[in-house]
Amino acid sequence: MAEHILVPKHEVLGEEEVKEVLKKYGITKNELPKILKSDSALNDLNVNVSDVIKITRKSHTVGVSLYYREVIDG
Repeated sequence: MAEHILVPKHEVLGEEEVKEVLKKYGITKNELPKILKSDSALNDLNVNVSDVIKITRKSHTVGVSLYYREVIDG
């Protein structure tokens, strides 16, 4: 994916990383917000349905914020 200031970094998490995130927040994978597999931010990633994506957003006010999404079909 081409670098763009308005598109935050997206990356696919490995199985162990997913377990750590779910444990940290005390949730199940189904409770994560969703992102469509067809989302243009995922075009250059090799994603599958049910993968978990980590989104890293940079902000001048809060520094770095992390968001997690489960990939769904669409």
